[in-house]
Parts: sequence; C-alpha cells; structure tokens
Amino acid sequence: MSGRDLFCQPRRMSRGAALTLVFAGVLVTGAATGAFPDPGHTDRRAAAGSARAASRHDAVEKAAADAVADGTSPMEAAERAVSRSGDRWAAVYSEGEYEEFQEALDGEYTGVGLWARRERDGRIQVTRVQSGSPAAAAGIRKGDRLRSVDGRGVDGHPVTEVVSLLRGDAEDAAAGTTVRLGLERGTRAWDQTLRRARLSTGSVTVSKLPGAVTVIKIAAFTKGSGDIVRAAVRQAPAGAGIILDLRGNSGGLVTEAATTASAFLDGGLVATYDVEGEQRALHAEPGGDTTRPLVAVVDGGTMSAAEMLTGALQDRGRAVVVGSRTFGKGSIQMPSRLPDGSVAELTVGHYRTPSGHGVDGRGITPDLEVDRAAMQRAETVLSGLGDPS
Repeated sequence: MSGRDLFCQPRRMSRGAALTLVFAGVLVTGAATGAFPDPGHTDRRAAAGSARAASRHDAVEKAAADAVADGTSPMEAAERAVSRSGDRWAAVYSEGEYEEFQEALDGEYTGVGLWARRERDGRIQVTRVQSGSPAAAAGIRKGDRLRSVDGRGVDGHPVTEVVSLLRGDAEDAAAGTTVRLGLERGTRAWDQTLRRARLSTGSVTVSKLPGAVTVIKIAAFTKGSGDIVRAAVRQAPAGAGIILDLRGNSGGLVTEAATTASAFLDGGLVATYDVEGEQRALHAEPGGDTTRPLVAVVDGGTMSAAEMLTGALQDRGRAVVVGSRTFGKGSIQMPSRLPDGSVAELTVGHYRTPSGHGVDGRGITPDLEVDRAAMQRAETVLSGLGDPS
C-alpha cells in the first residue's frame, strides 16, 4: 500500500473500511429515503453471501450483547468477533471515531493539513500541504521528510499509522490540541509543534492546462463533490477536453460518485450491487455532457466508489482510461450501532460495473496501461480524441 496519498481520516483506517471510505452510512440512508431502487431477484451466490453476512452480523451483535451482560466492553468483544470473521474490510469504531468518520465524509476533518506517502526506502514524505492549514502556516513544504510524530519515529510504518498519529486519539484530537512533528529538508532537521484545526478536505480541485483542457482531480467522494464536478464540466470551454484524475481516490459516498457519473452520462446504468442478497441498480441522472473528449486517470490507489465511476465510464464507452490497474475494492459495508455507542461495519455485498465486471480483488484494467507520466499520456490521448463536433 506504499505510495498512496492519504489525508487525515479517522484513526482506524488500518482496519480496512475507513481506509476505503466506501459505502459507510450511505446505503442505510438510501434505503430509508428511496434513493436506491427496489431490490430485484436473488441468485444462489448472492443468497449464500447474504447468509454469510447475516452470520457475521449475528456473531458480532451476540458478542456485544454478551459483553453487556458480563459487564465488559461491547466494543472490545465486537473487535474480537470481527477479527475471527474473515471479513477483511470489517472495522469497529468507538462512538467518537465514527463521528469523525462521518465528518470526513461531510468534507471536513480535524488535523494539520498534511498528506503523506511512504517511499520505497520506508521514509515518509510529505506529498501535499493544504493551503491555509497549520502545516502551511508553519512553512512545511511538499517533499519534506516526516521523521517523527510526538517523538515516535515513523520510518517504515504504514501511512495509515502515520495518519493515526497525526490525528491523535479520537478523544484527544479536537481542534486546538497540539502535535509535535520531526521534519527534515535536505541537510536541515527540525521539530515543529502544530495546533490541530478544523479543515475542509478539499476533495475536488479544478485546474487548466494549455489548450483549454480542464483537469478535475477528485481525492475522495465527500458530500457535495459530485455537484462541484458537474459545475466544473458546465464551466469548461465548449468542446474542450477534460481529464478526470482519480489517482489515489480511496472512495467515499457512492451517491456522490453517481452524481459525478451524471456529469458525463445522459442517464443509464452506473452499477449493479447486492445488499445481503438483494440485487439493486444505480443509475445516472439524465442531461450530462456526452460529447466532449474525456480521459480518466487511475492507479493502484483508485478504490471502491472511484472504481465504480471508472468502470461506468469505461464500460459505456464514455472515457478512455489511462494509468495502472486499480486497487480492487468492490465490496459494500454497512454500519451497526452497538450497545455502548460504538459501531461495527461489516461487508454485506459487492457491486459490478454496467457490463457485469466484478471489481473486488481484480480491479479495473486501464485502456492504456502506463506506470509513469500518466498525466502526460492522458494529455496525448485527449488530443488524439479530436474535436467532438
């Protein structure tokens, strides 16, 4: 997982589901509001998956209930049950952690404004500093090396653990709390104490390239990101091409991914999915721009809802996909509230692209596979698509 850019999300990202920011909290809301279609048929494989999911849910809920009866921690009991479940994407959050997770999906987080990745040698490098953040005010730059967080060395540690240290414990990570960073730039090494703040994730950025090309970078599908993309497409010069940069996009709200698809499709199927054996479909809204040239750029950090969007655009012939094979996260998690307020997220189903391609464990293969200079190749491909008129 080294090399993927991450921003400060809730602590338990290393457990799986938070790392992907996939369907958490969305499907439940969708079912209640009618945002998703009624279920269709249930095949044998889906029924078998439903039985397994129900069994996992039952085991976790029973463990939590037994813990209440015994006077022990329901959260710890649920964690033990999840660890035995074989569900690689399952996660258990404290009440505070889950609230932070939901805040991140709302497009906000508490942190210092650093993005980081682990290099091949195990060092942690700053890959982005958010404008207006505490890190930016302290003069930290892209390319600086992060050596330690609150005195703990971070070399060789997964980025998710480093993010956890930057975030701090859920109970102690409020805006205004401090974190001490050990940094290095060239031959200079120094310590810097930063004060955490409430920040916007800035999940969508729009920029221009020569030749009127618009680049839309989506870091994650947080609330409102789909409408930002649609506005950017409407404001792009008529007929000019668009590069949709989904590299490092760890997923997010599936409804926002569908809204993004609606910017480029005139209705139609975005994905099919099952929830505990019930087959459903997700459609784009009509009225999208279906003519201007479009290239989607992906990599191994393109996950879950971002893969769903990529698959829809690729299967329906709307975009040329450039880059490297995506991560392969096509499963759906749903949350269950436990007696102590903590939340268990367990896998309940999987989604498929419009052509029926299963993404989980396989990913999506780009139309043009390139490991380096993906943006340059995307520009070349875009220029070759020609004037849509």
